[in-house]
Amino acid sequence: MAKPHVVVIPYPAQGHVIPILELAQRLVQQGIRVTFVNTEFNHKLVTSNWLDKDSFGGLMQMVSLSDGLEPWEDRSDICKLTLSIMQTMPYKLEELIETINKEESSKVSCVIADDCMGWAINVAKKMGIGRAAFWPASVATLASSLSFQKLIDDGIINEKGETCMVIYR
Repeated sequence: MAKPHVVVIPYPAQGHVIPILELAQRLVQQGIRVTFVNTEFNHKLVTSNWLDKDSFGGLMQMVSLSDGLEPWEDRSDICKLTLSIMQTMPYKLEELIETINKEESSKVSCVIADDCMGWAINVAKKMGIGRAAFWPASVATLASSLSFQKLIDDGIINEKGETCMVIYR
C-alpha cells in the first residue's frame, strides 16, 4: 500500500506559513509524504531559509503556484492578494493534484489548507480527496471567531462588533 500523500497549503501572510510548515514537518516525521504548496513569491522566501532540507528523506516536496499577481505588484494589499489568489490558484491546484495523481504510488489522499484558503478545501472536495482546515492562530481566536454570530443573536454585540449591553458590577 502506498504511503499517504498530503498537500499542505498555507495562506501567504505573516503568521500563517511557519505554523503549517511545522505541521507538515511533523507529518513527514510520521512517514507521510507531503507536497507543500506556496505562492511563487513566498516559495523563494521559504526555500531560501529552509535549513534542514535533507533530513526529510525525500518525503517533503516544496512547490509553488502563481498567486496571479505580477512580480512588481504589492502583496501587502491583502484584499487584492486574496482576490487574485481566489481567481488563480484553484485551477492551478487542481492541475497540480492531477499531475501528482498520474503516478499510482503517489496519489494525494488529503489536502490540508489554512482556513483562509477555503477554496482549496472546495477543490479537494470536488476531486473526492480528504480535506482538513488548519487554523494557525490561537484557539482563543478561533473560539471568538466562531462565537460572533451567537453574540450578535444574543444581543451582546451588534453587527459592527459594538457592545449592546451595559454590564453593572
